[in-house]
Amino acid sequence: MARSPAAPRPPDAAPLLVACALGIEHLALRTGARTGASAPVIVLRTGMGPKAAERSVAKVLEDPALQDAAVVATGFCAGLAPGMHPGDLVVAEETRDPYGSTPCTGTELLVKELIRAVPGRTVHTGPLTGSDHVVRGHERGDLLATGAIAVDMESAATLRTAAARGPRPVAAVRVVVDAPEHELVRISTVRGGISAFRVLRAVLPAFFEWHRSLLLPRR
Repeated sequence: MARSPAAPRPPDAAPLLVACALGIEHLALRTGARTGASAPVIVLRTGMGPKAAERSVAKVLEDPALQDAAVVATGFCAGLAPGMHPGDLVVAEETRDPYGSTPCTGTELLVKELIRAVPGRTVHTGPLTGSDHVVRGHERGDLLATGAIAVDMESAATLRTAAARGPRPVAAVRVVVDAPEHELVRISTVRGGISAFRVLRAVLPAFFEWHRSLLLPRR
């Protein structure tokens, strides 16, 4: 687990915890624009998979300084809907897994800020579902039939774990790296992966604006 704290901010503002799973996602966030934060920001690398996300998020939220932290799950995802492309953005209205669903906070605001932060990119909204493995082939269609528009392995576990530890704003924003017509098994998706990395580097200012508008008062 790796954490990258931003520069200290006033202690009376609830912090922002940004959780991702992979080293490449952490690198994108760590090297992206970090201006505009109105409170302490922590970028947490959880490790891959729902169990790793649960453990890492539960552990970091034990810190009393993070008891009111807003939580954003981010990183890459697989798009499920036809017409999605690498580099598209997904803003979850809710996350789903076998344990239930977690509603997300401020979806419309996030969409607005992402359009500003990453102009020209398509932003999709809808349910984001969780999986404990990489989804391929017919599984895409099965998940799409449930109403989900994208799938990843950590967002649902991250938000469910965060919400279980007290009321707080939670959100999930993912960048499509793998889509029905652009599966990762194809050589042509290398370019798509680079595109997704660049988009992920640009999202932090949108998270900061979302957080600024939805800060919870201290208990």
